[in-house]
Amino acid sequence: MNNLLYLSLLAGAAASAYYYGSGEESSLNRRHSLITSFCLAAAFTYHYLVRRTRYVFLVDFACFKPGLSCLCTTEMILERAKHVGFLSEESLKLVAKILDRSGLGPKTYLPEGVLHIPPKLTFDEARKETDTVLFGAVDELLEKTGVQSKDIGILVVNCCLFNPTPSLSDTIVNHYKLRGNILTYDLSGMGCSAGVLAVDFAKQLLQVHPNSYALVLSTENETSSIYRGNNPSMMLTNCLFRMGGSAALLSSHPSDRCRSKYQLIHTLRTHVGADDNSYKCVFQEEDEAHKVGVSLSKELMNVARDALKIHITSLGPVVLPISEKVKFVVNFVKRKFLKIMIEAYVPNFTLAFDHFCIHTGGRAVLDRMQKSLELDDWHMEPSRMTLYRFGNTSSSSVWYELAYCEAKGRVKKGDRVWQMAFGSGFKVNTAVWVALKNIEPPLKNTPWRDEIDDFPVKLNPPKPTSNNK
Repeated sequence: MNNLLYLSLLAGAAASAYYYGSGEESSLNRRHSLITSFCLAAAFTYHYLVRRTRYVFLVDFACFKPGLSCLCTTEMILERAKHVGFLSEESLKLVAKILDRSGLGPKTYLPEGVLHIPPKLTFDEARKETDTVLFGAVDELLEKTGVQSKDIGILVVNCCLFNPTPSLSDTIVNHYKLRGNILTYDLSGMGCSAGVLAVDFAKQLLQVHPNSYALVLSTENETSSIYRGNNPSMMLTNCLFRMGGSAALLSSHPSDRCRSKYQLIHTLRTHVGADDNSYKCVFQEEDEAHKVGVSLSKELMNVARDALKIHITSLGPVVLPISEKVKFVVNFVKRKFLKIMIEAYVPNFTLAFDHFCIHTGGRAVLDRMQKSLELDDWHMEPSRMTLYRFGNTSSSSVWYELAYCEAKGRVKKGDRVWQMAFGSGFKVNTAVWVALKNIEPPLKNTPWRDEIDDFPVKLNPPKPTSNNK
């Protein structure tokens, strides 16, 4: 279709040149030539307006910060673990060991139902948790942006394990009285990478729906996902995941550029689920006692490492400067063709990005990512401090990390931000943003309000693993 259009334009231009170049053509031919040229110009203009790349802006975002009733200390978690009624003595010791090595700080957040003695793990409590988180994040976002709910044309909600009927997107439509022709989508079962994936999905929708707003909501439900058994491979999620959620407002309105914080310049999705080990490394299933939970395979870290290699191999050529590309190619030629025994070259991604928001999968995950990407502690600080203060909030964690960068006053005009998250399946997803202005540290409406000056905190090194059981 594109080639046909261009050939038609070329033919029209040639015809016009012929008619106007001859002194013998009639005035009728001149008129025909003028009409043909006008129609072709109109077709070209229409094609340009329809096919051109539309910029996608991040007007603003918000992260939900739970209230004091949801604040829990490590001691509270251990105390309540003793009262849940299903953990064995050996499992209680394992929970204490995981918490000690997790990278989570002494104060994080859990839903009221989970903290209740005994825990209230009911469907109503699960719905209450999700409503509290999503409504809180959206209320704050609408206040920050001044956008009216009736102006939102696209809604994307992602939550991995809690998917009631009516859907979560239906709940948002009902609560905020969104317009009747809104496009709504719910993403489920896609793990911790779904927040970045949802941004990519919203981008694709905004490309075909110009002058629109897309509301992207990310959360996970702790009440419904608590594992009630004693399988060690399934207990890690209970120890790491915490209450949280985010809301982001994306726009394809050209006029929003002047007031938006960031422009989305690249997204990338890598899926290695065709491999059985990758597919099953994060897997929801029943244990031997028929209790449902999410098991984490011992191969998880290796799967994440290999998936990251594939991901950055595709991302590097798009974002890295030419000097890094040359180094990578030279190293590749030496290893593959000249058979020189040297280590594979790891590109310096700090030359491409100024800020790194890597999903807070856990201390071990962040350690592996830091080593694989050869990042220094400063670049890993947003991820480690978010894990310390808020725990693993699943798909919304990359937004808490970006909020940390803003609260520290680090984001300047032209800075590039790399949001990267891992998820079940197994998937690695990336969103790359460029700051459109200097981001002043917010005084309110940030999850780091009133405490950002307390960070970073010094983290104790993980204790060595003992061979004694």
